[in-house]
Amino acid sequence: MTYLDYQATTPLAPEAFEAMLPWLRDSHANPHSPHREGRRAKAAVEVARGQVEAAMGTTGGRLFFTSGATEAANWAIAGTFDRLRAGRPKVVTIATEHACVLDTVQALAARGAEVIVLPVGADGLVDREAAAAAIDDRTAIVAAMLVNNEIGVVQPVAWLGELARAAGAVMFCDAVQGFGRVDVPHDACDLIAVSAHKVYGPKGIGALWVRDGVEPAAILHGGGQEGGLRSGTLSPALCVGFGVAATLLSPEDRGQAERLWEVARAIMGAPGWVLNGAEDARWHGNLNVRMDGLDVARLMSECRTIAFSAGSACSSGSGRSSHVLRALGLSEREARSSVRIGFGRYTQEEELVTALQAIDRAARGQR
Repeated sequence: MTYLDYQATTPLAPEAFEAMLPWLRDSHANPHSPHREGRRAKAAVEVARGQVEAAMGTTGGRLFFTSGATEAANWAIAGTFDRLRAGRPKVVTIATEHACVLDTVQALAARGAEVIVLPVGADGLVDREAAAAAIDDRTAIVAAMLVNNEIGVVQPVAWLGELARAAGAVMFCDAVQGFGRVDVPHDACDLIAVSAHKVYGPKGIGALWVRDGVEPAAILHGGGQEGGLRSGTLSPALCVGFGVAATLLSPEDRGQAERLWEVARAIMGAPGWVLNGAEDARWHGNLNVRMDGLDVARLMSECRTIAFSAGSACSSGSGRSSHVLRALGLSEREARSSVRIGFGRYTQEEELVTALQAIDRAARGQR
């Protein structure tokens, strides 16, 4: 099997796996227990916290471990709205956001929030004038994804954060697909969500970085294990795996993606294929393309030894076409004729070429 679905999840780094093993096999203490083994587990969690913070490059705030980026986004948005809603009833986001953001803001709308969902152009980028008009002194929070999980487009989070700060609003950045891949504009952000399994770490753990003074209200209630704001017992194994994976992020990963992008575009940029989203303002480890009239279900069946996708793994069972592609202005037919190909650290150039040639051949065979 050739794995080309790095946006859905990345392979677990061997180093992260090895670091997790002792905490899965031998050390089972609760990191919130006061005895010696509990303190030892807690120490491992705190080392991991520092490793993730160092990789993010954030200062002047706290990193809270969560069950994943979905929880982090829900907490950031709903918790901030709950804290500020009395004077700031508005939430602003973008049409191409992940479902965990769009569904959260719609849930807030049912509770009285004034929700503004900004459109994007054919390139997938938000318009500055539209954003400036929407973000005002009634805005509680602005939520924007740094790198889109479906098309790889990089949103201008830095100036969105400037607009939010000028209006006195909180800026939340979903940096899940951007962490370790592009520079995260943390100076412009107040809340940043990341996920371990998108950076060669384990599934089941993410984090929310919170700038001092903008702590969202708790949405999980219980023991308050994470700084009194997030409840739930942490897994030392998952924390350790996340921490080690974070230490391995390097410029070499970016260089690898750039090299593979050139190889991929040479094949999937041939006549008949159309790139979805901006060519330049994007992460080059994500290639989302379409071909007129392509039956993607048939294509995936014919290329069953290659793991690639027709969109977000989170919505693959919904039966709906991609809301991201429709937001670009694509028709239902065009959205359903698109495929997403993702590659990264462990992708070999030769296997990528072979796989993409097979996809291209099968796609053209349908015509």
